[in-house]
Amino acid sequence: MKQGFYISKALAVVFVFLAVIGIVIIISLAVVCSEEKAKNVGNAVTPIQSIRPSTSTTLWTTPSTAMMSTSQPKKTWNHIRLPMTLIPEFYNVTLWPRLTQPINGMYIFTGNSTVRFTCKEATNLILIHCNMLNLTLFDGHHAILTGGDGANPPAIINSWWEKDTQYLVLQLQGELQAGKSYSLFTEFTGELADDLAGFYRSEYTEDGEKRIIATTQMQPTDARKAFPCFDEPALKARFSFTVIHEPQFLALSNSPLAEGITWTVSKFEETEIMSTYLTAFIVCDFASIEVVEENILVRIWARKEAIYKGHGNYSLKTAASILKYLEAYYNISYPLPKSDQIAVPDFNFFAMENWGLLVYHENGLLLDPNGSSTQNKENIAFILAHELAHQWFGNLVTMKWWNDLWLNEGFATYVQYLGVDFVEPSWSIKDLFVVYEVHYVFGVDALPYSRPLSAKEEEINTLEDINGVIDAITYSKVQSFASLNNKNKIFQCWVGWCLTAPPDWVRLLAQAVNEQQSIQLPTSISDIMNRWTRQMGFPLVTFNTTSGEISQKHFLLDQKAIVRRTSEYNYTWHIPVSWMKSGILQPLGWLLNKSAEWVLANINVTGYYRVNYDMQNWERLLSQLQRDHSVSAGVQVIFGIDQTRAINKILRLDAQYIPITLALNTTRYLSKDTEYIPWISALANLKHFFLMFDRSEVYGPMQAYLRKQVHQLYEHFENSTENFKEIPSALTAQYSQRVAVWIACEYGLKKCRDLSSGLYKQWMDKPSANPIHPNLRSLIYCSAIASGGVEMWDFGWKMFRNTTFTAESDRLRYALSCAKEPWLLNRYLEYSLNQEYIRKQDSISTISYIASNVVGQSLVGTSFDPVGKLCSINYNKFAFGRYGSSFFLFSHIINKVSERFASESELRQLEQFKKDNEHIGFGVAAPTMTLALERTRSNIKWVNKNKQEVLKWFQEASE
Repeated sequence: MKQGFYISKALAVVFVFLAVIGIVIIISLAVVCSEEKAKNVGNAVTPIQSIRPSTSTTLWTTPSTAMMSTSQPKKTWNHIRLPMTLIPEFYNVTLWPRLTQPINGMYIFTGNSTVRFTCKEATNLILIHCNMLNLTLFDGHHAILTGGDGANPPAIINSWWEKDTQYLVLQLQGELQAGKSYSLFTEFTGELADDLAGFYRSEYTEDGEKRIIATTQMQPTDARKAFPCFDEPALKARFSFTVIHEPQFLALSNSPLAEGITWTVSKFEETEIMSTYLTAFIVCDFASIEVVEENILVRIWARKEAIYKGHGNYSLKTAASILKYLEAYYNISYPLPKSDQIAVPDFNFFAMENWGLLVYHENGLLLDPNGSSTQNKENIAFILAHELAHQWFGNLVTMKWWNDLWLNEGFATYVQYLGVDFVEPSWSIKDLFVVYEVHYVFGVDALPYSRPLSAKEEEINTLEDINGVIDAITYSKVQSFASLNNKNKIFQCWVGWCLTAPPDWVRLLAQAVNEQQSIQLPTSISDIMNRWTRQMGFPLVTFNTTSGEISQKHFLLDQKAIVRRTSEYNYTWHIPVSWMKSGILQPLGWLLNKSAEWVLANINVTGYYRVNYDMQNWERLLSQLQRDHSVSAGVQVIFGIDQTRAINKILRLDAQYIPITLALNTTRYLSKDTEYIPWISALANLKHFFLMFDRSEVYGPMQAYLRKQVHQLYEHFENSTENFKEIPSALTAQYSQRVAVWIACEYGLKKCRDLSSGLYKQWMDKPSANPIHPNLRSLIYCSAIASGGVEMWDFGWKMFRNTTFTAESDRLRYALSCAKEPWLLNRYLEYSLNQEYIRKQDSISTISYIASNVVGQSLVGTSFDPVGKLCSINYNKFAFGRYGSSFFLFSHIINKVSERFASESELRQLEQFKKDNEHIGFGVAAPTMTLALERTRSNIKWVNKNKQEVLKWFQEASE
């Protein structure tokens, strides 16, 4: 397969247009950055009181109706959005976490905060976010209000906490004056809980001793759990943090330590102007390594053991290189003097982009030179590049509200490929862009309950709504419009950038495009972009090569499904079409229902759409794949990405738009292929077949067929790597080797299962000398445990409990879920709910692993979901007691348990589960419940329609 992307002269027109968009966006970024730096020049702040443990804290009082203001709209505090009457300028925050002496079994922190704000519009109401904090009462109220600029502040006459919107509400006797500055002082006590949100507690064991650190995760709305604040991304301010801690600990925050501190108090320099969700402060006893890269101090922090063993060395080198690359890419200097990266033991996400203090899951930052796999290394490079990209796009320039989170995350997801390609050019990582991002988001966006990329501000009304936009659409759809131009490496995207103080970017784009004489657009840029960002889903473009007709329609995996969102554009798109005829690339065209002749369209996946053809053209393509998929008459015909694309297109069109046998016939070609991208693309799309039929009579013939297809791939690596003792040098070859072991062992190739059992037993005989290469460990462990019984499971559990290296821990934690004995899986399920065995951050993924096992699915369902008698009790206990009311992580269990559902009885059980728990509610998991129900109905129809034909096809193809 040809490395990199093949770009024709015709496609260069597309790239010119996209490059123009990218240039304008980067210019806009620079303009806004300069504007932001000119804002909020801080004035001197009156020193706040010395912090002390509060002796007069109180739970929240309820509002007195007699004291409610008549000049304010009633129940302003019930609105999810803050009124733009008060704009914060500066916070002075002091925090004192107690890490060694719990009080009544509870770890706490105390603190105080002064926020200076400007009144933009006269008001007698102060709303400021506050959650899970007990505030000290001052003269019967929860804050002290003082004035600046000669302002005489009115008295506070009533104060209370509004639970639903998480506001501290302060009603005033008179009005704050427009244009005047005021300061609000609060003193508070909070719990350093282990809930992985806000200012929280993380625990680990080192040298046989239990250790505790205090760390933060503020995004999206948990800064308010650490100190009262105006907790919306657009309400930026400067921050001065002081952290009091015991001498055996050190403290970190967004900015560097200030001069002249004492050893028990860490006072930090004033930050740049920034959003509350990016604030961070950590108290720990970690070690670090560092390097200075062009006057920027770059440090890696982690547990001392990990640092001393060199597990941070790769990240230090990679972070420093990517930071330097991004400065050149953005053409804007990194605005801070330091960049700390810290790996914490308990963290719910891969990483968080806090400005100057980036927090990572240990597996997202630490790399064991001897025990990590290539995939571990790739993941770390991706995560570092993603989070460092945010230091400009997201941190320096920030979305106004969470409806535009896709702009933050989509851009960072795009730029991570550029960063990784810079630090690891031999990986040719851009070849994996389509598999990792485009094909993935296609599967989500083809559902009838998908959502538009861009939501209106008023559509994101609740905290559940905010959490609900953290999904594949937000992360992967934006950059699926983008193209990776090897030469320019510039941000090229169909969509613009919405800033806190946005320039008229549509106007700028239109002006820039008009200056490019080679670009011919069918309509205005805003019309083109709106159709892609304000409509959910994507088009299916059908080319009829016999009649020359071309058409588009909204692509849905279930054509008969009810789409619950209307569109002002009637689900039509302006589509730039690239195509080739008989191996010859053709001129670029734009589609909004035009006619032309086509043979192979959407070359290199430059457009975000799927393609269908008439049957004659499909047959010609399949014939070409079987005959010669690489070269014909000196012209590359179905190459690289498009070889994958041809397979992917047909498999995802199966039974909905073309005969099911045509879809399955594309996989016959795989027996001749040893390349990773075609294999992983086909397997990703065959997953639906596996899920629908691995509990039926279809599974035996399907298993035999996969053994047959993978046999040549397995033998290729068996011979070229000395029976899997060696690892290929190229990244995609390493991943192909993994595919060979995965499919061969999973579907019963005897010599693969013998290999895995033999290697695992060697390890059992000598636990200190693991003979399995890290690249293959998770697969070998899984296969051995699946066929080995309790002895092999118990050994795996012992090694899991003994390892201190997160990557190895994660491999074993997954492999233990591969057991086939129900009692072993049931025991493992019980362990997953015990924090002494499985960390809270890992509970959900462990349960999901078990649910992915066909044997374990029903066990998880019985414990938590719709197929068991105890579902309501455990659902309530688990969702609320363990992870709070957001249900963000619990939705993964619902999804995994129900993904195989394809019968009327399972549908009834799911409907009953929803009915039984409606009184509890599903919060952010509500869309997942809708997904589960709709998917089950669709699966029932699909299986009823195709089961017999699929069974017959696999029976014949496996012979």
